[in-house]
Amino acid sequence: MELLIITAVQSYEKDIKRLLKKSEVKAFSHMDVTGYKDLSDQSNDDNWFASNSGEHRSALFYAFVEKSGVDKVLNAIAEFNKDQDSMSHVHAVVVDVKKSI
Repeated sequence: MELLIITAVQSYEKDIKRLLKKSEVKAFSHMDVTGYKDLSDQSNDDNWFASNSGEHRSALFYAFVEKSGVDKVLNAIAEFNKDQDSMSHVHAVVVDVKKSI
């Protein structure tokens, strides 16, 4: 069993839900979160938000997935990211679950 964690800008929420369903992830959790990025080293000309806070409305998903299903989800995310024109991508990590109850 693996813990799959996915983060993305909130505008990708429906796409991620569709991706999880297509990848046969039967159960997952979702929450809205605020993402932060320190933009203090960027000039305001290069900074779209013209501030140093870098707050972004984001979505966080997590699911416990069998090891055999993890690659299916990660490959789908990689394909999704490849097709995006924006600089914002979906990010995913996998954590090995050693024990659970």
